Amino acid sequence: MEPGIPGGLQLLGVGKAFQEELCDTLADTALFNDLAWPEIKALGAFMQGYQAPAGTTIFKEGEVGQYMCVILSGSVAIEKEDRQMEHKTVAEVGAGKSIGEMAMIDGERRSATCRTQKETTLAILTRDKFERLVDEYPVLGVKILHKLARLLSQRLRLASGILVDYLEQ
Repeated sequence: MEPGIPGGLQLLGVGKAFQEELCDTLADTALFNDLAWPEIKALGAFMQGYQAPAGTTIFKEGEVGQYMCVILSGSVAIEKEDRQMEHKTVAEVGAGKSIGEMAMIDGERRSATCRTQKETTLAILTRDKFERLVDEYPVLGVKILHKLARLLSQRLRLASGILVDYLEQ
């Protein structure tokens, strides 16, 4: 298991057959579906697949983040603590989507908690492995960073719109 990966996750497999399965699934995700197959294979070589039972905490709000996840199957709840320190679900994220990108990029503290809602399969890309990917495949690294920047920009616009609606109430 990679350093920093939470307990409760089960490493799914290694070897060529598993990598092919992982790459097939990555190719179907919204984030990576327009990458060429050799790029998907290069990316997949830097990722690990994990299984998490329902109720598993993938990461906690406030902890330093070192990885992002692509949800291959299942779903997770994104939670924020309110003033009473109670967790409130702010989003539900399903298969084909990614989570934890900001912390993987900047290494800062997590802005939310992520918990599986049912058995979930994840592909995890650590910050260290992403930096190795960028060194070994700089063009692919730039493509992925561009995709992540666009994704985070879309999420920021959505959050800003929700905030404006809330303030106008």
